[in-house]
Amino acid sequence: MLHSGRLRLLSLLDTLGTVRAVADSLYLSPSTVSQQLAVLEKETRCRLIERTGRRVRLTPAGLLLARRSREILDRIAEAEAELRALRDEPIGTVRLGVFQSAIHNLAVPAATRLATTHPRLHLEIIEMEPHESGAALRSGEADVAVTTTDYTGLSFGPDLDVMSLGSDPVMLVLPPGHPLVSRTAVNLAACTDETWACDRPQSYMADLTLRLCRESGFEPRVACRFGNYLLLLQHVETTGSIALLPALAIPAGHAVVTRRLSPPVHRNIAIVVRSGTPRRAAVSAVVAALRDHPEIPHLAAPAPRRDDGRRA
Repeated sequence: MLHSGRLRLLSLLDTLGTVRAVADSLYLSPSTVSQQLAVLEKETRCRLIERTGRRVRLTPAGLLLARRSREILDRIAEAEAELRALRDEPIGTVRLGVFQSAIHNLAVPAATRLATTHPRLHLEIIEMEPHESGAALRSGEADVAVTTTDYTGLSFGPDLDVMSLGSDPVMLVLPPGHPLVSRTAVNLAACTDETWACDRPQSYMADLTLRLCRESGFEPRVACRFGNYLLLLQHVETTGSIALLPALAIPAGHAVVTRRLSPPVHRNIAIVVRSGTPRRAAVSAVVAALRDHPEIPHLAAPAPRRDDGRRA
């Protein structure tokens, strides 16, 4: 019977060209690789490799088996993945990339539930801006990402699966006693002369605030830039500045008043994972825990698009 490990060596030799390159790629010695290939020749009763000076090359039989080996190894990997999907429990580490405002209201409650339901699963939460999520998933820095699909220039290819989680309204945050508190919804044109507290430059909320203010005919006068939303809320409380924040970022207990925008603005939130391979049971458990979000009653169905392609 052919040994899958030796078939892999032959396939790599066809790809990499030299025994040393194969050995280096697998952290083996060249002599070990040569010995295993010699065993494979005995198993197949075929001459698979021939020497040309100090180098080796595959014979026609070697080339045939090397290319068949890729198909065989792929089928073995598929079968192993299908068996794992049937028997695996959610165990191991899952890295969850999530933007700041969803950490306490979405990611932490999901982690708490998982600690009870799947104690052998370890969830590592990583703060991540929406535009960083695609690259993090592709590189393996993250296994699951919570992101917004509305970020300017952000696109997801067929290598990523996007699952809608809901729509989060963007709110105008005001200090108590501000004249605009009397309104149920506020058009940003009424905020021309206000002082603003903003997120860091090039972040999702900083870009959104700048765009919405410019669409309303003015440049925001910025008093501070904080990457931490709690600091930003404290600035509104204590100095009289105003801010735009998603509802997820505004926990109870702060002396601020929130009003919806007119016209309303939402961001659409999604869970994103890598596609193309059977999903680990642990990753599926994290996705399920994120989709079960009873703590966030306002997270509604995704907002419809306007005619200009932006979210309403």
